[in-house]
Amino acid sequence: MTTLEEHIQAHGAAVLSYAVRVTGDRHLAEDVVQETWLRAWRNLDRLTEDRGSVRAWLIRVTHNLAVDLHRSRRARPEEVELVDHALEALTPVSTPCEEVETRMVVGAVLENLSARHRRAVVEVYFADRTASSAAVALGVPPGTVKSRVHNALRTLRENFPQPLAEIA
Repeated sequence: MTTLEEHIQAHGAAVLSYAVRVTGDRHLAEDVVQETWLRAWRNLDRLTEDRGSVRAWLIRVTHNLAVDLHRSRRARPEEVELVDHALEALTPVSTPCEEVETRMVVGAVLENLSARHRRAVVEVYFADRTASSAAVALGVPPGTVKSRVHNALRTLRENFPQPLAEIA
C-alpha cells in the first residue's frame, strides 16, 4: 500500500500545476490542492494503480473541487478588500471631550423619560440585555419591557426629532 506522502511526491507538482491553471489564482489553487490531498487521504485504500491511474483520479478530484469553488463564488457577491482610508471612515474617532459631551447630552435626554421607561432603556441599550434578561433584572414581564422601550423611544423621537449630534 502506498502512503499519502508517496502520492504527494509522485503527483504533487502536477496536481498543483493543474489547479493553478484551472483557478487562475495561486492561493485558490493551494486551497483546492489541500482539499484534494484531504480526499486522497480519506480514500487512500482505493488509490492503487491496479484500480486505475492515481494521477487521473487526483486531477479529476482537483477539477471537480475547482469547479465547485467557482460555482460557489459566483453564487454569492464578490468579495472586496477594504482599503485603509475606507477603514478609517468606518471607525469613528472621538476625543475624550466629545465622549464626555455625548454622555452629558444622552443623560439629559434620558432625564425627560419617566423612571420606569428610563430603566427599561438603560437595561436594553446600555446594559445590552435582551428583553427577557432586562425583564428579570427589572422584575417585570418581557412584554412590559418591550412596551416601555417602545414608548420611551417614541417619546424621545417626538421630543428630540433631530439626531443627538445636532443637540450637542
